[in-house]
Amino acid sequence: MKKIVLKKASSIPTARSIGYRINYQNELNAAQYDAVMHNDGAALVIAGAGTGKTRTLVYRVSRLIEDNIAPESILLLTFTRKSANEMLRRASNLLDGRCEKVSGGTFHSFALSTLKQFSEKIGYQKNFTVLDQSDTEDLINSIRTKLKLSSSKKRFPQKSTLASIFSAAVNKRITIEEVIEANYRGFADETERILQVHSEFESYKLRYNIMTYDDLLLNLLKLLKSSAETLNYINNKYKYILVDEYQDTNRLQHEIVLLLAGKTENIMAVGDDAQSIYSFRGAEAQNIFFFPESFSDCKIYKIEENYRSTQAILNLTNKIIADALFKYEKELYTRRTASNIPLLISCKTEREQSEFVVHQILQLREEGVPLADIAVLFRSGFHSFDLEIELSKANLPYQKFGGL
Repeated sequence: MKKIVLKKASSIPTARSIGYRINYQNELNAAQYDAVMHNDGAALVIAGAGTGKTRTLVYRVSRLIEDNIAPESILLLTFTRKSANEMLRRASNLLDGRCEKVSGGTFHSFALSTLKQFSEKIGYQKNFTVLDQSDTEDLINSIRTKLKLSSSKKRFPQKSTLASIFSAAVNKRITIEEVIEANYRGFADETERILQVHSEFESYKLRYNIMTYDDLLLNLLKLLKSSAETLNYINNKYKYILVDEYQDTNRLQHEIVLLLAGKTENIMAVGDDAQSIYSFRGAEAQNIFFFPESFSDCKIYKIEENYRSTQAILNLTNKIIADALFKYEKELYTRRTASNIPLLISCKTEREQSEFVVHQILQLREEGVPLADIAVLFRSGFHSFDLEIELSKANLPYQKFGGL
């Protein structure tokens, strides 16, 4: 994949601001303003870390409504219900209560509401039941037991492993065999029996009017592809579509987005290729690279002014991002200044890393910094185990925050 260089989209004439209750040009920086004032057609907004991505979406919603776009015809897709609610609350505070009528939610909640209307077109009754993760695994286990695989002398995948295999196949849009080959080679000899479980699993769900969490997206895609009438209805209902955190969409969600865009292609995706962290859920950062070429004419906007960090931190960030193999070219900057510079420390082992952190904490304490003012951040909770041992050895009290 070639390196993509962003070109600044032409600014919207200032005259567009005349007649708006909100002075968008005064309240947004130039890059945010261009994205907010984008007219019809597809658009991709590359919003670097701390550059006001949410603010841009909030003002975009407000501006569309000020242009007399019916709130009910705007669809805002986010990755958490909380995020959607917060954006619409902020938009309502910014403009008025019309913003609360915008259709906002997650991909899954949108899929659920759509399927509740049209599920009969794909063989489900409208009162179908959605299984949570625990119930999904229990159903798989009952099928596993029924087929007498749980008592097999050979090692056979547990219910949670089988659920993960089936889920990966759905979200990555690949076959069960491909999932096993890529991530579960230890069960390659059991592929035929795993496929047997999967076949029984799929038949059972359809027979008893049941869907899993993953099925919501899969069946939405099936519905949109198989029923031109339904797709036409959805395309006519939602005139403008906004998608948040596009770098964290998976292939299934990407396919759904392309169908939702319809002939008008009035869709805006916002994200940052340098902030993709959900690959374990089947997310593919490549989607954000595929997005522009999926439409006839996609405008690309980049927002680079950071409001969260100091320039010293951004200089380090820019250097790290510059080494990415595939990326959108961007240079984060800020007007905030500070004398401290960040340090990037490379350690050979986890033990060496923990000892270094403890040494730094002890040194800061000697300089009079209260322990309560010192924090250590982790990508995942289990990464703290080794450090906890070293902290205890040094008689340093600590509090640990995290977990579900």
